[in-house]
Amino acid sequence: MWRRIDHQPKIKAGDAPQASQLKALGSARELAMPNPLELSAFQSFPVFEDISHHIKEVGGQLVKKVNAIFQLDITKDGKIILQWTIDLKSGSGDMYPGSSRLPADTVFTIPENVFMELVLGKMNPQKAFLAGKFKVSGKVLLGQKLERVFKDWAKI
Repeated sequence: MWRRIDHQPKIKAGDAPQASQLKALGSARELAMPNPLELSAFQSFPVFEDISHHIKEVGGQLVKKVNAIFQLDITKDGKIILQWTIDLKSGSGDMYPGSSRLPADTVFTIPENVFMELVLGKMNPQKAFLAGKFKVSGKVLLGQKLERVFKDWAKI
């Protein structure tokens, strides 16, 4: 009933591809993280540094209020250019560049220009999310707690 029409030999158990037949595959989410010297070139970098200092000062209080880990994937032209993690779940809180060391409760994928408008208070986060300006995966409602963290930082 069914016939093979591609005329390629069947693969038998124990047949392994030769080294010359293998291709190097990148990760599914290719990350173009710049080296530390280039980080300051991004308009959002000073904001992240400042928020990081704020978290070091009041992190213990934030851990009690928030109890979550957030990962922020900042994009440009559809590619992730920066990743930051805000850990407000353990110890006295921490914020560091790169992907989350522990599983993140919420991951935000935000274009850099939208992120800047959000943290500077020029755009409402709920309206921006509903308009599809950025994506959220994981526990979406925790985003409201992160919004409070950013508002506390903005008061300083």
